[in-house]
Amino acid sequence: MKKLTLIVLILNFHIAVAQNASEKITIDYGNKSITDVLKVIEEKTNYRFYYIDSWFNDNYRISGKYSNTTLSSILDDIFEQTLINYFITKKNKIILTQNNIIYDKLPSDPLKKDKNEFSESKGKKPVFISQNRTNNTTNLKTIRIGKQNKNDGLQEFILTGKVVHSESKMPIPNLVFSVPNHNINTITDLDGNYSIKLPIGINYVRLKSIGMLDIRAKIIIYNNGVYNFSMADNPEILDEVVIDVNKDKNIRQSITGITQIQIESTKTIPLVLGERDVLKVATTLPGISTAGEAAAGYNVRGGRTDQNLMLLDDAVIYNPTHFFGIFSALNPYTTGSLDIYKGNIPAKYGGRLSSVFDINTKKGNTKKFKGEGSIGPVTGNLTFETPIVKEKSSLIVGARATYSDWLLKATNEKKLENSNASFYDAILKYTHTFNENNDLSATAYYSSDDFSIASDSVYGYSNMLLSLRWNHKFDTKNKASLILAHSKYNFNIDYESSNGNSNFDFAYKVQETELKLLMSYKPNSKHTFDYGLSGKLYNNKPGKKTPNGGNSIVIPTTIDQERALESALFVSDDYNINDDFTINAGLRYSNYAFLGKASQIAYADDLPRNEATGIDTLNYKKNEVVKNYGGPEIRLSARYSLSPSLSIKASYNNNYQFIHTLSNNTTASPTDTWKLSDYNIKPQRANQYALGLYKNIEGNMYELSLEAYYKKIKNTLDYKVGAELLLNNSIETEILQGDGKAYGVEFLLKKTKGNLNGWIGYTYSKSLVKLNSNFSENRVNNGNYFDSNFDKPHDLSIVANYKLTKRYSFSANFVYQTGRPITYPIGQYQFEGEDYVFYSERNKFRIPDYYRLDLGINIEGNHKIKKLAHSFWNISVYNVLGRNNPFSVYFVTEDGAIKGYKSSIFSVPVPTITYNFKF
Repeated sequence: MKKLTLIVLILNFHIAVAQNASEKITIDYGNKSITDVLKVIEEKTNYRFYYIDSWFNDNYRISGKYSNTTLSSILDDIFEQTLINYFITKKNKIILTQNNIIYDKLPSDPLKKDKNEFSESKGKKPVFISQNRTNNTTNLKTIRIGKQNKNDGLQEFILTGKVVHSESKMPIPNLVFSVPNHNINTITDLDGNYSIKLPIGINYVRLKSIGMLDIRAKIIIYNNGVYNFSMADNPEILDEVVIDVNKDKNIRQSITGITQIQIESTKTIPLVLGERDVLKVATTLPGISTAGEAAAGYNVRGGRTDQNLMLLDDAVIYNPTHFFGIFSALNPYTTGSLDIYKGNIPAKYGGRLSSVFDINTKKGNTKKFKGEGSIGPVTGNLTFETPIVKEKSSLIVGARATYSDWLLKATNEKKLENSNASFYDAILKYTHTFNENNDLSATAYYSSDDFSIASDSVYGYSNMLLSLRWNHKFDTKNKASLILAHSKYNFNIDYESSNGNSNFDFAYKVQETELKLLMSYKPNSKHTFDYGLSGKLYNNKPGKKTPNGGNSIVIPTTIDQERALESALFVSDDYNINDDFTINAGLRYSNYAFLGKASQIAYADDLPRNEATGIDTLNYKKNEVVKNYGGPEIRLSARYSLSPSLSIKASYNNNYQFIHTLSNNTTASPTDTWKLSDYNIKPQRANQYALGLYKNIEGNMYELSLEAYYKKIKNTLDYKVGAELLLNNSIETEILQGDGKAYGVEFLLKKTKGNLNGWIGYTYSKSLVKLNSNFSENRVNNGNYFDSNFDKPHDLSIVANYKLTKRYSFSANFVYQTGRPITYPIGQYQFEGEDYVFYSERNKFRIPDYYRLDLGINIEGNHKIKKLAHSFWNISVYNVLGRNNPFSVYFVTEDGAIKGYKSSIFSVPVPTITYNFKF
């Protein structure tokens, strides 16, 4: 029989509960330590206490006054705020224990866990500690949480806390917290917080994070509690991991279609002009693509570019690109993480149909000054972190700019000799921790682009955002966040004609301000409730054209300002029915009100919309509600574990979108304007269904996922041929609203460990649009479904990194995509003596398929700990094969003949050397 050490103290060969424990005594003490109070009780009674002095802190003082009170009641009060339990013998001996309870009677067979024979309680079972321990559990730090309660029958408890860096005191996100002896795992959130359900008694835990020393400890838990950890740097260089994947998270989490990327993991992937870009890395994953090389905007699961909610520290960023879409507008050295929701979108997010890109900026170092930067062929970047109040507050500042004009002047194209293109961005984030329950963060961001490419116009656009977030923890079960965010996007055109009489300035601006309250309540280990409310005010200025210069004869034109209020209530519950089955159910109720002051045209129902069919002009006063839209949005997802390494998930979402882009280009461009839903333009709506299978192989070395989706869209926007979208007071006459649908299958195989790591992502998908109407002029392709402008059925990406040594690695990136749809001229005809071109049905043909191979060599500097700066070189070649991938195909009539041309962005190999450094 296995030897057991019993947490029972045997005195005089027999112990029983003292019959005189109910004896009443009188005692008065003030501002004394617990040990001093115990001595007073010994002096006044015949009882004697047995304990270890180190259990008590003499600086902890208590006071009490009792008259004719039972001894047990007095002891309950004395030890209420401690981890001490007591046991009274019949010989007036009081045995104190730390955390656990002494039982006076064992089960008839202590090795059978289903027995529960105790005279003191029928709730808790005693904890037996085996003497046979393996080597990896000896000499561990013992952490005691809570104390046993005889009247509590729970066998599992929740431990919460925070994990921070031992020096900087910065939180450590995405850390794996595992309990191998019970096969339990969790991870820390972006603020380093964790919450884990542990069985009563002994748990051997391990905390592990890339670049940090592991923590191993023995936790003895008897009740819910809080414990914070601190981790130190690991001087040993770890193997490269391409995408940070938390152990088993892809199997365990209940939400479908979520992708999480760590910025550090993107540094070895070869990208154009050597710029580290997390959004470009995202497009190598299934379900996320762009309409073409250097195209601004992202298409997620067959959605339009405006159907993605881009959040930077809780504030919307309207145009997340620089330099015609070649670069991301996100600073790679200040960005901490990116979560992309493309399947089940949590109820706290709203306002977009296809996805949420939740981007979070790193928190600055609160311990010491640090810096990081890079020098590349067209961009330079510098970021630094510094403490403001040591170990309490910090500031992180990042700035990036381009010196790319030389690249345009170095081309052989004469039209580009006088062209210029420049951009810069800057970000600042301040964080302050008041105490363990309250912290504050504030972010300011600004980006600006200016370019003039072989034209008389100078184009410029900018993003600006401010966000403020206060986090408060009420207790171990309740916490809240209050968020105030403001975003602004504008673009302008400065046109100068040769004679100066048509010079003009054009300006457009959209801005929004949002106030949001997020609440979280975790009553037990089975439920996690997230709920809250939000309100967002839109202010859209669709365009203003003014003459520039005294000779200009341009007539000033201003489109009326638009205002709207979008508000929402939301609640969700992540419900762990059991270890195998979890449901995440959410409900969001959205309400949208288009506000005056405004004038709206009412059109005849039985006629197509045009200037001649307007029957009335409706005028509304300031802040008067012009039109209301909205309704409930269901967010439902479930996960069932078929085995510890295999799970199946399913989800359903329905969403509203009240703001839209106006663009008759194939891709998003800086001159796209945003339009609010109003009296005539309805909000877009979508329903998405998803089903996925997830499998981990060989101890999580390989991750395999297969996910299918089907999406239906109502009121998707499209435009009439030759539509005038800028400076149009009756824009609704140019807009067509119809149905859309998208479906696909996404496959991902990822290798996360070893010298060779990376992933293979493949998507088969279709994105279709139907524009049907009772009026022929509003009907496209006879009212049948046709391919959307960004439909690409086949999309394959292979990303690989091979670590040759600790300092040298090789990277490769291969992409193949079906060519996007296009409308071709298929004939000519004459009408009244004029030649006309006859075009095919919309998007019936395709441009040639796209494929590209990139290669890179990565060289780490030496790994000396004490040095001025740590360096990292990236030498890469973009488009090694020199593939002349067409970005677009267009047609012109020359000398009575139709001629087709194609344009390409990078038609030759592009070599790059980038120097990265840390100090």
